[in-house]
Amino acid sequence: MIDIRLVRDDAARVQAALGRRGIDAAEVEGLAELDRQVRAAARRRDDLRAEVKALSRQVAEARRAGDDARAAELTGASRAVGEQQAAADREAEVVAEELRSRLLVLPNLPAPDAPDGLGPEDNVVVRTWPEVPPTYGDAQRVPHWEVGAALGILDMERGAKLSGSMFPLYRGMGARLLRALTAFALDHHADAFEEVRPPTLVRTETMQSTGHLPKFVDEAYHLERDDLWAIPTAEVPLTSMLRGDLLEEASLPVRLTAATACFRREAGSAGRDTRGLLRVHEFDKVELFAYSTEAQAPALLGDMVQRAESLLAELGLHYRVLDLCTGDLGLSAARTFDLEVYAPGVDQWLEVSSVSWCTDYQARRASIRYRPTDGGGPVLVHTLNGSALAWARIWAALVETGRRSDGSVVLPEALAPYLGGTTVITPPA
Repeated sequence: MIDIRLVRDDAARVQAALGRRGIDAAEVEGLAELDRQVRAAARRRDDLRAEVKALSRQVAEARRAGDDARAAELTGASRAVGEQQAAADREAEVVAEELRSRLLVLPNLPAPDAPDGLGPEDNVVVRTWPEVPPTYGDAQRVPHWEVGAALGILDMERGAKLSGSMFPLYRGMGARLLRALTAFALDHHADAFEEVRPPTLVRTETMQSTGHLPKFVDEAYHLERDDLWAIPTAEVPLTSMLRGDLLEEASLPVRLTAATACFRREAGSAGRDTRGLLRVHEFDKVELFAYSTEAQAPALLGDMVQRAESLLAELGLHYRVLDLCTGDLGLSAARTFDLEVYAPGVDQWLEVSSVSWCTDYQARRASIRYRPTDGGGPVLVHTLNGSALAWARIWAALVETGRRSDGSVVLPEALAPYLGGTTVITPPA
């Protein structure tokens, strides 16, 4: 969440920044008023608490002096003020919770260099690789769900039989391809990122730390009996790994990577891109994550984008990098670059990575700070996250791009070491 002190000290700046994201100035004004109410309620509570303490001292003095009537009178007054204090406590808690609830759904302030815009149509294409678009033959214009069914490597019908629609089932070389992609990515990140395998089910406060709750409750899978949530991305547990910790500046940046299953309801996607692997409820993904200082963050953001790009280039996929406009940024992000691959069989650009700098927005929720080397009070860390990469759509793009006229699929040579040297998937005899 954003720092309420920014609203208190420079509401105009916050209004201007959030206005770039389409947030009305009245929302900031409402926060400022709630903040005033919280501080007024806290002052009243503290004044009454001090009055109760003063009366308690007077009661003790009266009793020591043997003035029982005075002691009884002061005790009654203390009890009455105590009841006022309890009411003030409740009032302060109610107003403070209302302020926190409002802050939890308020988006992060966009970075000054994030492009302005209202939605996806205003995102800026930074670069495309290769610069000259490849040409595709008729064999590559077949959608991956047809390719996968013909080769016996993707079975959407049995996935739906097991779990419902939009839950894919991979078979044979289809399943092995997923495993190969995961190992391929983790090996590429091992030079700088510590591999972690976090839990797939997490607590409510873990989901809140990233901003996924309460804003996106309808998109998440909740196990009510245990009050646990299936993670939509490894960003969620990785953000909370150091929740409540105080780090040393010398230990930063902390770089982590994780391969996990991810679960999303895709609640608003009914009837839209629901065939094959374009939009699924469960998918595998390798995530990059970092805790850093503010000064370290820009270089880390660039490194994460470059890592995702290098994987796509090694896989030989036609891709582009988008600089997301303010109207298309996620709740927690101040700056985001999306990577999209072109899938010829469906003739679409498919998002396969989103790399974001969240400034101290998530760290404030999770209370993750560091002690500066040159002294001074603790400072909130900055968090960054990015997919490198999400595999369902990569899988789709690979089998469409690699399809040949005889129905076989040729996979990138970069995956050969992870596929036992095999790079061709042939139709069943």
